[in-house]
Amino acid sequence: MKKPVLVIMAAGMGSRYGGLKQMDPVGSHGQVILDYSIYDARRAGFETVVFVIKNEIEAEFKTRIGARIERRMNVHYAFQRMDALPGGYSIPEGRVKPWGTAQAALAARPFLDGPFAIINADDYYGPAAFRAIYDYLLSHPEGEEYAMVAYRLENTVTDYGHVARGVCQVGEDGLLTGIVERTRIEKGPPPRFTEDGGETWTELPGDTMVSMNFWGFNPSLLDRAEEYFPAFLDKTLAENPMKGEYLLPTLVGQLIGEGGPPCGPCPPGRSGLASPIRRTSPA
Repeated sequence: MKKPVLVIMAAGMGSRYGGLKQMDPVGSHGQVILDYSIYDARRAGFETVVFVIKNEIEAEFKTRIGARIERRMNVHYAFQRMDALPGGYSIPEGRVKPWGTAQAALAARPFLDGPFAIINADDYYGPAAFRAIYDYLLSHPEGEEYAMVAYRLENTVTDYGHVARGVCQVGEDGLLTGIVERTRIEKGPPPRFTEDGGETWTELPGDTMVSMNFWGFNPSLLDRAEEYFPAFLDKTLAENPMKGEYLLPTLVGQLIGEGGPPCGPCPPGRSGLASPIRRTSPA
C-alpha cells in the first residue's frame, strides 16, 4: 500500500498580505507557518512532501525552507506555471495571478500515484487534523471517495481584514451536500460575507462548517480537475480573465452537484467526498 503524500501549495502571491506569507517567520526561532504543518504531518505519519511553488521563488524557497525540511522528509518540488494550460488556451495579456488551487494540484501530479493530502502553506491546521486525514487516506487508498477537514467558521476568521472560505452545506448524515467559495468573509460579530464589495452583507452562524483547503484525495481527483479545466477557462476568460481562479472547493462543489463519486456514511471523525470531519481541530 502506498503511503499518503502531503502536498503543500506555496505558489500564491499574497496580494492582500503584501508579500510571500509562506516564507515570512512567525515563531520565536524563525519558524514559518508551514514548519508547524510539517512537524504535525510527520508525527501523523507523512514521510513525503511535495511543495508546489513558482519558478521565480525556487532558489529562495529551497534555501530558506526546503533544505531544512529535506533533513526530515522526502521532498519534491512542483512548479505552478501560468502557461500550464490545456491545448488551445493561452495566458491573457496582462495576467500575473496564478490560476488557483485546482491547477496547483495538477502541477503536483507527476509525484502523485497514490492517496494524498493537500493544504495551503500559509494556514495553521493543528495536529488532530493531520492525524485524522492520514488515517482516512490509509483506509481509503483507492477509488473516488474523498475527504475534507472542516472547521467552525468562528475559529477561522481574523481581526484584521477578511478571509476566503469554502462554506459547507452538510446533510443529516454528516456528508457534504454542497460547498460555495466565499472570498470575503469578515469576523463581525456575527461573521458575514459580501459579494458586491461591501454594498450588502449576509450573516453566517459562527458554527458554520467551512473549508480551509485541507483535502484528502486520490489521483482520480486529478483526472476530474483536468477534465473540468477547459470549461473553467472558457468561463473565466470571458468574465474575469485577470483574476479568475480554478479553486478546489469550486471543483468539489461541481462534482457534488453532478452526482459526484460514490460516498457512503463514514465513522465519526472521518469524512467521505468532501464531507467535514465531525470533530474539528482547534483553530
